[in-house]
Amino acid sequence: YRSIPRHPMNERPTFVRYRVLTWLTLAAALAYLCRNAVGVAESAIREDLDLTLTQSGWFMGAFFWTYAIFQVPGGLLAHRRGTRVAMTAFVLMGALATLALGAAPGFWLLIVAQLIMGIAQAGLFPASCLSISHWIPLARRSFACGVLTTGMQVGAIISGASTGPLIEAIGWRLVFVLFAIPGIIWTIWFFLRFHDNPRKDPAVNPSELAIIKSERDESDPTPIESESQVPTPWLAMLRNPAIWFLCGQQICRASGYMFFASWFPTFLQETRDVSVKDSGYLQSLVFAGTLAGCLFGGLLTDWIWKRTKSLRLSRSGVGAVFLGACGLLILAAWFVQNVSLAVTLLALGSFFAALAGPCAFSASIDIGGQRTPQVFGVMNMTGNFAAAATPILVGALFERTDNWNLVLLLFAAIYLAGAVCWALVDPSRHLRRRDSGESDSRPMNLNR
Repeated sequence: YRSIPRHPMNERPTFVRYRVLTWLTLAAALAYLCRNAVGVAESAIREDLDLTLTQSGWFMGAFFWTYAIFQVPGGLLAHRRGTRVAMTAFVLMGALATLALGAAPGFWLLIVAQLIMGIAQAGLFPASCLSISHWIPLARRSFACGVLTTGMQVGAIISGASTGPLIEAIGWRLVFVLFAIPGIIWTIWFFLRFHDNPRKDPAVNPSELAIIKSERDESDPTPIESESQVPTPWLAMLRNPAIWFLCGQQICRASGYMFFASWFPTFLQETRDVSVKDSGYLQSLVFAGTLAGCLFGGLLTDWIWKRTKSLRLSRSGVGAVFLGACGLLILAAWFVQNVSLAVTLLALGSFFAALAGPCAFSASIDIGGQRTPQVFGVMNMTGNFAAAATPILVGALFERTDNWNLVLLLFAAIYLAGAVCWALVDPSRHLRRRDSGESDSRPMNLNR
């Protein structure tokens, strides 16, 4: 930020924007801590409550349907009421749903708790993206999105590593009670300290505000001022091809991630004769690749933008190149029989796929502007419907063909299709005020 002039008093900028990013990242980690604990605890819950395998499947899958359906309504709430109110409500609701899981006496309360958990977490990430658009300068926005997605992976890894030992020590019910407590503490802390608008936060000095506002006038469609009363231009969103292709790449990325999160250990057991224990370790290796990709993807996207000042190259270019590379690596793994080499190729593929994650968050901000929660909600909704359907489709494919190796060909094709979608995304196709019938006198920078 050397090009940004300091305040006349030469004061050093404050760092409230990093505190905001920490809050959002912690919320993401807590969300994935709670949602991933369900899968680890499934067998203990099923035995304790005498559930059938079918009931257990419905119980685990209930989360994803409300999580997908309520992406857009959750984004609308964040748009109209602000992140402070919306995030407080979402995280508190999620914590209460986690408590309900621990107290559930039977199948139906488990279903209700999972449905509520899905509703609560559906609004978290649209609201988080809105806050990133307000608090983080354009030159660091993709890195911030990468940190946010890293929080998700950290929460998932902590959940996988700690839930099993805790269940053995204190039982599954107390585990969910324990996991609910940090969310309740977070809501109190966040509600008392967070401000939607950096200008209204007394802890932000003029030097930090200048950093936050840097480059917005020329190339950023997201003014800090609230436009919560402006109607959402749903028709304009429907007509915007950038949003269609953004949803397309999200469907491909979510489907691929869900394969690694669900059927991948079974795939290794069936095709490479890997033990159940070792397949879990190898799945963790893939998740480690995803975590690293989330963080480095944000850094790389910002680095390209700083040097090219091109949203197209730094968003669509990054997404297309790395999803394409992921598809080719998965295709290469199809030809490899050596377990170590095959898993290395797949882990590297997951790393490349994750590199394309932060630029998807950033592109939803670039296109959506003050309608970021709605655009992100639509994008994430389509992706989560695909994620919910993926385990079912993979299982059906295996039942029909009895050939697990076809799964690799399928997901190689899916990732390559995602690369094509990314190549067609134009992040400069903003939803502006005039899309709602208002005038917009701000000049549009055409050099993108």
